Amino acid sequence: MIRLLKLYLPAFGLALLFTACTPPSAYPGDVTVYYNGDILTMEGDSARYVEAVAVQYGKIAFAGKKSGALRMMADAVQLIDLRGKTLLPGFIDAHGHVGGYASFMHTANLLPSPYGTVMSIPDLQQALRNYIRDLKIPPGTAVIGNGYDDANMREHRHPTQAQLDAVSTKHPIYIIHQSGHMGVANSLLLQQMGISYATPDPTGGVIGRDSKRKKLTGKLMENAHIQALYFLMKQTPAPDETHKFDDLLAAEQIWFANGQTTLCEGKSSPAMVNLIREASDRGLLHGDFILLPDYDAYHDSLQVLKKAYRHYQGHYKIGAIKLTFDGSPQGKSAWLTQPYLVPPEGANKDYRGQPIYTHEAAYQALKKIFEQGMQAHVHCNGDAAIDEGLNLMDTLRREGLRTSDMRCVLVHSQVARPDQVPRFKELGIMPSWFPTHTYLWGDWHLHSVLGRPRAQHISPLKQGLDNGIRFTIHHDAPVTPPDLLTAVYSAVNRTTRTGIVLGADQRITPYEALKAITINAAWQWGEEKEKGTLRKGKRADLVILDRNPLKVEPALIKDIKVMETIKDGVTVFKKQ
Repeated sequence: MIRLLKLYLPAFGLALLFTACTPPSAYPGDVTVYYNGDILTMEGDSARYVEAVAVQYGKIAFAGKKSGALRMMADAVQLIDLRGKTLLPGFIDAHGHVGGYASFMHTANLLPSPYGTVMSIPDLQQALRNYIRDLKIPPGTAVIGNGYDDANMREHRHPTQAQLDAVSTKHPIYIIHQSGHMGVANSLLLQQMGISYATPDPTGGVIGRDSKRKKLTGKLMENAHIQALYFLMKQTPAPDETHKFDDLLAAEQIWFANGQTTLCEGKSSPAMVNLIREASDRGLLHGDFILLPDYDAYHDSLQVLKKAYRHYQGHYKIGAIKLTFDGSPQGKSAWLTQPYLVPPEGANKDYRGQPIYTHEAAYQALKKIFEQGMQAHVHCNGDAAIDEGLNLMDTLRREGLRTSDMRCVLVHSQVARPDQVPRFKELGIMPSWFPTHTYLWGDWHLHSVLGRPRAQHISPLKQGLDNGIRFTIHHDAPVTPPDLLTAVYSAVNRTTRTGIVLGADQRITPYEALKAITINAAWQWGEEKEKGTLRKGKRADLVILDRNPLKVEPALIKDIKVMETIKDGVTVFKKQ
């Protein structure tokens, strides 16, 4: 049995921010008019404001002059005075893991600053000891911690199995790296999993070994890490019927508290697909959930997903099939063409990371997806993985299997080289970039991962704009909080934790960054006719901010607060 402790609600201070809300109008046919604020439509290439927006039957009935909004309305009108706040389309999650976030909401909090306090291995050990003590976890019960980050801990290295054994040898312990691509197990868990020094690496995974001492380090990467998670999940008792949806619905509220009305589950297991589908069927969901089923879990049964593919069934749909070609750059498992600046422990100076699939296996996987008439989102962080993704997309296009209506995405595309960016446009592939890296891990990229020339070009948003590429940006929660305003801040400022500007030539304007989380994200999901701008006939998915991102100092964008989130005309979050 795995015991759980809430992680993200206390960490981000959101527990007191959201409440169950009722529609702003008593009857669905009533009209609500929002006025007296900065109402940003997100239409066009530059900022456009209107005086008022009217909402009726869950859709935008009018956007324009306040007098025009009032003239067209009947008696049942509710006027909402924005009092100078900013209203714009609801934010759209281009890539996150709302289900994964829900699954880790009760693990021990091992996050570093600014979202936690674990800044060293002793801090980590004490956090685990406190967790075991506070929850009175009995011996034999597994303990899971989430969010440790060697990039920001003082030692700049991963803990070892011996250091976890120092916490407890009576509890199986597993701690998950903030990237989500690796973790560390203690001796008892490795023993329970049947992993010894002689155990071969699984395909697409790495078992950490200390070759000098002929001992395991406890570190498990990629598919070895996935095996550890599956092992632990199998020992977790299923929640009773009354509470099976509680964590998912709590996560939905956190997305709403961050202004998002469309949510993404970016690598869905069959269990998560079924959970979200059932929650939707029962009428429990209020946001729109877009699922990316994991190819490895569905490779022989893709057809079972077709009914919901690109078509909402209630509040969920299948957006694409997910493939993962490599790992994490900050975790040093991304697949690069040139070596890491400082190789991870146990690796030689030529270490470049590694692919998760062989070339042939990656080709066959994409081919099978496209043969089903489905589109793919492919996780590619390193430039070698990006080469693989672009080249295979090109090959399958020339073979007639990837068609022009497929909106395929290379997710993250962090270490995209300057010569690779034009190929996105040429091949009709959309990048979804992760600019928050420049803020949270920019210093690590500079001094340990990539070195200055490559680090300055991560998430090359401006080069994307200059090449006419429509792109999105994302938060990848739970890798970071589900906070798109920090992603916007990072895209605009590209400032590291220590104040270094990382690639000033790749900065974009606040408006361009907002487009990436509104109309561009709507286009990514094939919903540009329904969402992403304030236009008559579109869904009334709205967010109200305390300040205008286009008018504050750029350094203050991440401090802007979401005051209210409205989904289909109904308030689903309101800051107290």
